[in-house]
Amino acid sequence: MTMLLSNEDIAAILTMPDCLDAMEIAYKELGTAHGVNGVRSEILTATARDDALYSLLTMDGVIPKFGIGAVRINSDILTWPQSAAGLRRVKVPAAPNQRYVGLVLLFSTETGEPLAIYPDGEVQRMRVGATCGLAAKYMARADASEAAIIGSGHQASGQAMAICAVRPIERLRCYSPNPTSRAAFAKEMRKLLQVETVAAASLREAVEGADVVMCATNSMQPVLPAELLAPGMHVSSLKRLELDASAVGRADIVVTHIRKAISHILRGEGADLAKDSEHQKAALSSALKQDSLPELSDLLLGRTPGRRSPADISVFLNYSGLGYQFAATGYAIYKKAQETGIGRRIDTDWLTSALPS
Repeated sequence: MTMLLSNEDIAAILTMPDCLDAMEIAYKELGTAHGVNGVRSEILTATARDDALYSLLTMDGVIPKFGIGAVRINSDILTWPQSAAGLRRVKVPAAPNQRYVGLVLLFSTETGEPLAIYPDGEVQRMRVGATCGLAAKYMARADASEAAIIGSGHQASGQAMAICAVRPIERLRCYSPNPTSRAAFAKEMRKLLQVETVAAASLREAVEGADVVMCATNSMQPVLPAELLAPGMHVSSLKRLELDASAVGRADIVVTHIRKAISHILRGEGADLAKDSEHQKAALSSALKQDSLPELSDLLLGRTPGRRSPADISVFLNYSGLGYQFAATGYAIYKKAQETGIGRRIDTDWLTSALPS
């Protein structure tokens, strides 16, 4: 039988500690070439809206140790609206009932059969959060108790969950340009994490005195000035344009998620609307010397040192998402779903064929 799970099912069974445990094993497997990350492919074409593009994105990975292969598929309508904070990349919930479309397919490496199918929404924040959480486990000061979250969206909540799972956080400070959003986020995190959470009135108020600063925005401009980085601070960033070279240059230790992900982007008519341009990213990567930075797997395997001194400033660049992460989280999800019986089951024969492909 093949499992069909909803975002609500996954939220009920996938905890951040479980996700962190699976991802730590998976990244060590990746670092020793036992796990394999596949190609990230994105097709961008014109759509019915003049101000948007259609995106079909796929990414995949296999973890033989877990017996899991995974494919993540996104079918999105993308826009690039201008806001008070600058240009932003925004997905539009254009599917029926104003919903997004992202699916994860899990497969068995023993039989090839489809094990599970589920949406990627809940997994998205958990896998990204756990990646930054792993870096913080090895790079942030052990006594870190004050954390700043820059951003108040879906990804920001995953960052808050992750840092509270790996460090004894006593207070979270959150900041985003929208007062209503940051107040709502603070209220949600207080309830979810049972940690004092305050909505800061300014970026400086959120960051000054923080032991950890986690950027989780959809901004296409730098959001954390170099002058706010202080001795002993650990900083992480999710979007390639959130930090500029001067901010990263303040750090004593810089680790990247992965130096160069295998990617392929095919663009059709209208793809010149994609403002989050590859040349901007490439220029920043060159300025950061990203191709020569140690990777997360190097950190976990002890091939590169983490924090050397309590006064070190450390930075983790969590760029280039991997399909491999969906195999890691998929293992944790599938295991818990088997144990709890949550979700629905369908006949696997509906998804397989007696005829060779």
